[in-house]
Amino acid sequence: MSVAVRARVRAQVEGVVQGVGFRPFVYRLAREHALGGWVRNDSQGVLLEVEGETAAVERFLARLSVEAPPLAAIARVSARTLGPTGEQEFSILRSAAGGTAAEVSVGPDAAPCEECLRELFDPRDRRHRYPFVNCTDCGPRFTILRDVPYDRPQTTMAGFAMCAECRAEYEDPASRRFHAQPNACPTCGPSLRLLGAGGTTQASGTARAVETTRAGGTQAGEDAIATGEDATATGESALAAAVEALSAGRIVALKGAGGYHLACRADDEGAVRELRRRKRRAEKPLALMAADLDAALELVQLSDSERRLLSAPERPIVIARRREQAPVAAAVAPGYADLGVMLPSTPLHHLLLADVGTTLVMSSGNVSEEPIAYRDEDAAQRLDGIADLVLAHDRPIHVRADDSVVRALHPAAASHPLLLRRSRGRVPAAIELPLQAPPLLACGAELGSTFCVARGRRAWVGQHIGDLRNWETLQAFREGIAHFQRLFDVRPAIVAHDLHPDYLSSAYALQRDDAEPLAVQHHHAHFAACLAEHGLTGPAVGAIYDGSGLGADGTIWGGELLAGDLARVTRVGSLHPVALPGGDAAVREPWRMACAWMLAASDDEASASTLGAGLPAPPPPATIAGRIDERRWRQVAELARTGTAAPTTTSAGRLFDAVAALCGIRLAVHDEGRAAIELEAAAALDEPGAYPLPVLAGEPLRMDARETIRAILADLGGGVPAAIVSARFHNGLADATAGALTLLADRLGLESAVLSGGVFQNRLLLERTATALRRAGLRVLIPRRLPPNDGAIAYGQAAVAAALLSDPSARASPSTASASGATAAATARERPAPASKPAPSRP
Repeated sequence: MSVAVRARVRAQVEGVVQGVGFRPFVYRLAREHALGGWVRNDSQGVLLEVEGETAAVERFLARLSVEAPPLAAIARVSARTLGPTGEQEFSILRSAAGGTAAEVSVGPDAAPCEECLRELFDPRDRRHRYPFVNCTDCGPRFTILRDVPYDRPQTTMAGFAMCAECRAEYEDPASRRFHAQPNACPTCGPSLRLLGAGGTTQASGTARAVETTRAGGTQAGEDAIATGEDATATGESALAAAVEALSAGRIVALKGAGGYHLACRADDEGAVRELRRRKRRAEKPLALMAADLDAALELVQLSDSERRLLSAPERPIVIARRREQAPVAAAVAPGYADLGVMLPSTPLHHLLLADVGTTLVMSSGNVSEEPIAYRDEDAAQRLDGIADLVLAHDRPIHVRADDSVVRALHPAAASHPLLLRRSRGRVPAAIELPLQAPPLLACGAELGSTFCVARGRRAWVGQHIGDLRNWETLQAFREGIAHFQRLFDVRPAIVAHDLHPDYLSSAYALQRDDAEPLAVQHHHAHFAACLAEHGLTGPAVGAIYDGSGLGADGTIWGGELLAGDLARVTRVGSLHPVALPGGDAAVREPWRMACAWMLAASDDEASASTLGAGLPAPPPPATIAGRIDERRWRQVAELARTGTAAPTTTSAGRLFDAVAALCGIRLAVHDEGRAAIELEAAAALDEPGAYPLPVLAGEPLRMDARETIRAILADLGGGVPAAIVSARFHNGLADATAGALTLLADRLGLESAVLSGGVFQNRLLLERTATALRRAGLRVLIPRRLPPNDGAIAYGQAAVAAALLSDPSARASPSTASASGATAAATARERPAPASKPAPSRP
């Protein structure tokens, strides 16, 4: 008889393999093939050894990647042969700490799986209506993780000792809770508690918030808010009281996975308006949470791709077309054609939606412009005066993570959705770099702030924090950087930052004395981020359209045509420059940009330097006249004509503002981009016409929108509706952009075109530009794992830094869109680090 040949193999598995049931999967797979050995977490991911018949070992390795658990994402498997030891049994070992660098990819949080939801609503199950049910296929990960490797002592569940039943599940290889680190039940796990305004747990405070009228309330809710100064509401009673409050039109702060939400009935106009008033959120739309897909379909029209996005494990907010008769208060998203809808992301959300029986507003738990509250004491302080009640629990959140936001694109434009905010459910998944990077930190820009740490071929982009304009957001920014540096063991030698010295992110970078600063021009970072996440180093051409970014020439850029690679780009074209009368005031008052563009358009010969100097102030069009004082209009025209307090800009965002104002859609805004959003919402989607927008030959090219403005004024004067004007403007800009990029690609012999920058969050513009470029035979690169807005800037800075450091000659001769930042660094190091400062003004 022949003796079977035995083999032993050690395999290192890297990627998202911790906290996703990977070790139990390995255990079961090894047992199925009668293999001995062991598996454990380590600082690089999962390490395992298997021993048995050679053919069985080979089958095991072949199935390892193909059949991995649903939440796993294997980056690579490195295997080497060892000498057999005769080991027969397979076991899961205690995780190993140590090593020179943490290479593990930490998994993001995931919504409840179908099995956990079945238990949640099964009266016979011991976890029936338990708000913290989870298993290896779902539940919290990143937001409860203090350090790697991902084991219970390293999470915020460390303080909850498992009961005998939970421990048995945890140790049973046949259970889907085998080594599920957050495993818990009502006996041993976290529990709900209801707090009144200011954080009190007294039920009398609850009773005052809910008041005495509770028509249709449950008996449990009645019991929860009964009299008694020393009574508290916990568990089911706490949940019932929160349901009661919401049904009565109250505002409830709810502790979710990555922070607090502020909830109220979506169909209650008074409640929604009151939430806006208390949050000081004047115009931005509020997100909605529907109980399930059927409930979501009552609110929005959903394509197959949008349904898949809604149901994805990360449970993002999906921007979709509003139904005409959607049962939603007008104050939820005034002026928007779309609604932002998500499905429940935690068991607690499922219970709340099921008990309330209607869609809820589910807005971030913060005051406008501040980061989301995630610590209980912080929520009690910052949400006092906003929420009537607080539905909290005693499982700490270690890392804040707001909801991710995504928008589907037409298949003709892209095969992937457009990510607008990258946060809960997606962070901290690593994003590969196309080349090696030394340990570095990139600090991003100002709006929609994120940061990025990188080492080797991997970059970890932090979760969305918010606009970096106040102390609270700056503190969240600092905390996030410190956590990521520790979590992924990055000790940066380089700190990349925006060219603008007044951004708080730049000030932070320049004050660090442990790393060399490197300034990266804003639009170069946008360009590089898109290239790098597609695994490319270049070369390519690109259109980078946004509101503003400091250009290499000291002016305000924002409608840029670039050509180059990660290390160097050249500004090969731009929109025609106009004045920005009043600086930041023009961002808040789009009619100023209408005035500036009308002045520029009134003379074909007006150059970039004069911008209409010597011309009389054009009268305001009928859509603006009577709504703006004529004296103010003439004053602003004078600023634009003389250049006094009116720097020049090529901003595409400000061009959108001008057109929105000319159409009478929006003359003043609280939030940048609001006018452009309403202009897109107004567009007639079936209008084929396009305004002229000539691309003037030269080096650089000039996209001359003055003719566009003249055509718009002529149409408006002739009574053409704003819907038609908006559509023709979008079509004209898309055609001109595609034409300019095609011309440049032909001229330079390039095949790829990048579309990025915050203006390309506009689906109409993005889809039509991308479709035209594809028809011209170009490969179109659109951000897919990062947003086109400033949420991608940090990753782009990291990619540029890596490229420059790998090519000393490139760093010695910076491109026309970047600079070394050495001079700025020397100056900034003389300034104290900002602790609290007002919003920086743009140039």
